[in-house]
Amino acid sequence: MENMKTALPAEGAAKPAQTARKTYDITPRSRLLLAGTLALCLLLVNALGWPWGMGNTVTVFAWYLLLLPAVGREALFRRRESQVLLGVNLALAATFALTSNPLFRVWNFLALLLLAPLHAASLPAGDLLPWWRPAMLWERLGLLCRGAFCHLGAAPAALTAGQEKKSVSLPLVLGSAAALALVSVLLPILASADALFAAATRGLTEWIRLHFAQGLWKLLWATVLTPFVFGLLYCLRHVPVRAGAHTLYTVDDILFGVVLGALDALYLLFLAVQSAGLFGGPEYLAQKGISYAEWARSGFFQMVGVTILNLAATLTALTFSQQKGRGWRAVRALSTALLGESLVLLASAAWRMTLYVSAYGLSFKRFMTCWGMVMMALFLLAALGKVRKPDSSFCRRAFPLALAGWLVINCVPVDYLVAKNQVDRYLAAEALGGTPSISAGYLLCSLSYDTALQLARLDGSLTFFDPCTGREEPLRDMLRRRRAQAREDCSDWRSWNLSACLISSVD
Repeated sequence: MENMKTALPAEGAAKPAQTARKTYDITPRSRLLLAGTLALCLLLVNALGWPWGMGNTVTVFAWYLLLLPAVGREALFRRRESQVLLGVNLALAATFALTSNPLFRVWNFLALLLLAPLHAASLPAGDLLPWWRPAMLWERLGLLCRGAFCHLGAAPAALTAGQEKKSVSLPLVLGSAAALALVSVLLPILASADALFAAATRGLTEWIRLHFAQGLWKLLWATVLTPFVFGLLYCLRHVPVRAGAHTLYTVDDILFGVVLGALDALYLLFLAVQSAGLFGGPEYLAQKGISYAEWARSGFFQMVGVTILNLAATLTALTFSQQKGRGWRAVRALSTALLGESLVLLASAAWRMTLYVSAYGLSFKRFMTCWGMVMMALFLLAALGKVRKPDSSFCRRAFPLALAGWLVINCVPVDYLVAKNQVDRYLAAEALGGTPSISAGYLLCSLSYDTALQLARLDGSLTFFDPCTGREEPLRDMLRRRRAQAREDCSDWRSWNLSACLISSVD
């Protein structure tokens, strides 16, 4: 009895630490979901390793087909935010199968890298910050990181669920996979070590090298990615999120009043000087030693940048002011004046861009600049709405405007319109006996396949500098090479797109 008493720990002594094992809520559907996750990762590794095209479209659609059973139909369609982001992401994914502009593909890929995770992080049933609060970006990024890196045990738990009884299925699958991997690695090594063995197994070694080795690496990468993706899906369904309190710090209105007043005075002086050029015409500019074309093409990019700065200054003042007394009324009045001046500056830049396009023609960069100025004007009008109703959210208007504007520009055949404008100007100048010029090499090598349809209207014997080869070549040879590239893209489902298909069928 005394020995038993001495073996007991003294009162108040620390108890031995016990390791708590994380448990996962695994259902019979979890293993099917795990298999679907592995298939998605295989598709991801296989599709994104090829030039962009339909493979990107199929991968995004497959992600949502997996997300639907993972989180449930109710979670996917519960909020209006989720419904809108679902439609936007699927539309952006479809552009990879429809168009071939390299810049739009990069921008849409980056947009999907942002919007698809944000959409997934908005699906849990917890108290999330509303989508129009900029702080929601940080909150949802944290949720994604926790889901991907803090639930890596969910995949092994789903894989071993129901294995309390002896079963040979799982060890058989794992053992077969390990045996295939080792054979594919060791067979080429043994063949290189013995010439007789190499001659006997030449056919098998060649088949493994051509077909099995690359697939094995893809399977390996997909297996590595699967626990992260499955852990994220598990987190989205089982872990609610609670948003923390948000504290807004304010600053004395006098500070913002002084800054806004100085900006208003500066832009008023700038507009007074610039109006002389707008209304004085070429004669007034000639007196100042400035050509009308030089004045027209200068400054519109700077004006767009200045407009963005003014918008940021106005929103900062409206958000962090104390919103009381005469100082607050002055801030609202000065903000209205600054936004009005910004609209005038933007209109001036748009007018000068119009003059420049009429003189030198349309290009992809000029087209996108015009679209950017239209979007900036809409954002300025949204900011004016916040000045009128300070309690309203600017982001609640700006985010839908940005998404809608980006979807609209993706639906516009920008490259086709640019090429048509350039070809029309070339043919018109040629008919008048002038010296026409066109950047055929830029249109063919830097933009989408849509430009080839317009350039085919020109004489094929004309020679242009080809940036792809670095030398002068006849237009017919450049078009032939472009069609060959389109046929190559259409030869594999991963890089197929409608734009390439249309031009590849034209001789």
